[in-house]
Amino acid sequence: MADKNYVDWLRKKVGTEPVILNAANAIIADEKGDVLFMRRGDFAASPVWGLPGGMLELEESAETAVRREVLEETGLEVMATEFLGTYTNNPIVSYPNGDQCKIILFVFVCTVASGTLQADGKESLELGFYNPKTPPPLFRPYIQNILDDFVAGKRGLLR
Repeated sequence: MADKNYVDWLRKKVGTEPVILNAANAIIADEKGDVLFMRRGDFAASPVWGLPGGMLELEESAETAVRREVLEETGLEVMATEFLGTYTNNPIVSYPNGDQCKIILFVFVCTVASGTLQADGKESLELGFYNPKTPPPLFRPYIQNILDDFVAGKRGLLR
């Protein structure tokens, strides 16, 4: 594989056809229980928010991916402290560029180890802490199910 980015390499092979991809997201809560959300750069035309995280590369674990993606998107180094769950019942997502995928999502509860909160201006356009029961407009409705599981204290889920 000549391309370091697995998704870019795969898309060169299959175009925008639906594929299954693995991603890892972080739930980072502050002392009030508000959760960190990011306004997504890939949906800049219709501002929507999601949890920090992204796609796994071929040689990395889900935990390594979540730490890498959170650092890239937020400037924060995090530690995964709990495993919320694996979410496999997500519908096919269509991106503005035409790409389609079904995402198998690994969600970790994380704490901040170091860093300064700052959007990267590409993947994340804005960052903010919001009540998980009343989040900003979400990238996909299934994110609310993840937030509900987090608030309910559920861990180790397979959905």
